[in-house]
Order: sequence, then structure tokens, then C-alpha cells
Amino acid sequence: MINNLPNYISLIFGLTTFATLQLFIWVLRNSSNENTRKKSTTIYIGLVLWLTIQAVLTYKNIYKTGLDSFPPKIMLIGILPAIVAIILMFTTTKGKALLDSLPLKNLTYLNIVRIPVEIVLYGLFLNKAIPELMTFEGRNFDIIAGITAPFVAYFGFIKQQISRNIILIWNFIGLILLTNIVVHALLSTPSPLQKLAFEQPNIAILNFPFSWLPTFIVPIVYLGHFVSIIQLLKSRRD
Repeated sequence: MINNLPNYISLIFGLTTFATLQLFIWVLRNSSNENTRKKSTTIYIGLVLWLTIQAVLTYKNIYKTGLDSFPPKIMLIGILPAIVAIILMFTTTKGKALLDSLPLKNLTYLNIVRIPVEIVLYGLFLNKAIPELMTFEGRNFDIIAGITAPFVAYFGFIKQQISRNIILIWNFIGLILLTNIVVHALLSTPSPLQKLAFEQPNIAILNFPFSWLPTFIVPIVYLGHFVSIIQLLKSRRD
């Protein structure tokens, strides 16, 4: 746990993680594929189990030990499995069928979770748990994607007043914004990879519940952008 951190910051982040989970399941349950809709409950249970495992690992301070090890434990145990899961979804027949059936509108709305995430990051900075460069006062502009997401979803898919090309560009920009903060967070975390923020490193993600950010929320948002971009590119060719 982070010393002297106000409880409301952890609570807001916990609720944001729960909202991300619920929104992702909402995406699955609105799939055009009946099998995907049927699997949503199984996937929900699997994701809850994954979150529980990450909570236990973090609560037991696994990620805070051996900070000189390479690769960092949180990358090896928390982030790499999520990356592998995403790759498998894009490279297997069943995985591709599931992803192709996901509704673009719902995937776009999913990005709203980036707003409370950025608010939490700012609170963590004020409490000396992350560097300023990871906030919207520093080098992190990811909140822009969160704020614009509901407008893109509504005017792009409900009112159909925004072209698919604009939505595609928005997804690429969102991907760039996300990657920007991920790189800065990685280079600010105590590990052999740290290159930034030595005066105030990114210790938050090594503590509960904030380890859920790189091990769950970020992969889900990445997945949403990848799926959206692929579907939009396919629709341009059709």
C-alpha cells in the first residue's frame, strides 16, 4: 500500500476498474455473434479471476521485490500474459471471429474510463506516487481520448454525422496517446528499464489496486483500439 494515500483515490480507481470490466462485458453481450454473447459470462469469470490474481500478487508485495530483476516482475507476470492473450485472439480462428463481431459503437464508449483514470493519476501525483510527467499537467494527454469518446460514439455511430475515416483517425490518435503514457510510465517505474523521473518514480503500479492499470485496464483499451482499427480498415476495402 502507498503510505498516506487518501482512501478515496484507491476507491475511485477500484470503481474505475470495475466499470472497465462491466463495459467490456457489455461490449461482448452486444456482439453480433451469438457464440460470443454466450461466452460473455465465462469471460467475465475469467477476468474476475485474473483481477483477483493480480490483487493477491500486489497485496503480497511481489511486484515491489527484486526491482533490479529483468524483466520486471510486473511485466513478466502481469503485463506479458495480457499481451499473449491479445495476440492469440488476433491469430486464432475463434479469436478473430469473436473480435470481428464486436460492435464499434460500444468499443468507442469503452474509452470513457480514461477520464477517471487520468483523474486518479493526478491524485497519485499530488501524493507523490507517480511523477508529474504521467499526468495531464505533464506529458500525458490521454484524457483527450476519454473526453471525446462519447461524442465520437454518438455522432459517429448513432447520428452517423462523422465519417468512418474520421473515426479511424480518432482511433489512431487514441492509440498514440495511450502508447505515449505507457512508455512514460514504463520508463518511470523502478526497474533496470527506468530512464525518467528518478526524483519521483512511478511506484503506484507496484501497489494495490493500481497494478490493475497496466495488467487490465490498459490492455482492454489497447484491444478496443486494435479491433476498431481493423474493422474500420476492412470496411474501407469492402
